[in-house]
Amino acid sequence: MLNNPRFTSVLKKYQDTFHAVVPFNAAKDKLLLMNFTATNADLNDKELEDAGKFSAYIDKKIKDAGAVYGIGGYTEYRSIYNRSDVFDVPGAEPWRLHLGVDIWCNAGTPVFAFMGGMVHSLAFNNRFGDYGATLILLHQLDGIAFYSLYGHISLNDINNRRAGEYITRGEKFAQFGKPEENGNWPPHLHFQLIYDMEMKKGDYPGVCAYGEKEKYLKNCPDPDLVLNMMQYAQPD
Repeated sequence: MLNNPRFTSVLKKYQDTFHAVVPFNAAKDKLLLMNFTATNADLNDKELEDAGKFSAYIDKKIKDAGAVYGIGGYTEYRSIYNRSDVFDVPGAEPWRLHLGVDIWCNAGTPVFAFMGGMVHSLAFNNRFGDYGATLILLHQLDGIAFYSLYGHISLNDINNRRAGEYITRGEKFAQFGKPEENGNWPPHLHFQLIYDMEMKKGDYPGVCAYGEKEKYLKNCPDPDLVLNMMQYAQPD
């Protein structure tokens, strides 16, 4: 994968020290590897356009698999982004390549800080298909400053926070939001690592054009370097 080598090596160095981002017991909890590429024929446009029907689909898949979470998505080229014009750029290649890991579960699922960090910025990105409530933390390891982005969280999580506030390792600071506050998606967390925010605040692309893959993957390494969950994910 085309990542920033120094940034990636530092994340690997401290990987065993990170707190779980969501409650997860690898010894007993099953994870379902979700597929949102064009090869998934189960989803049709009507289901995707309706957050309720889309949520019912996700819930059933997770329940039928006996899983605690659905998970996946890093570098996945997703057809589901056809549901929103947020990912369409007039006269240019549409955004379809996913840059984070999505963890699918019920609204209200708690989110914890994997390490200490300062609130960099927050926003309510409220277009249909966007992040909805979004919070970005600034961290530092071995002299490297970097960011973690939490999309589709609860409105209360950003209403009660401010830029510059410090969040400690293991602190519950967010929860999965409902569709009406998370960009009209089934409840889930979009978790993404970012090396350079490029002067952006409260938002950073979680999806890019395939033609910009090299640029964005260098700036956004595999979130599983922090999550340490994907090795336990099983396909349907």
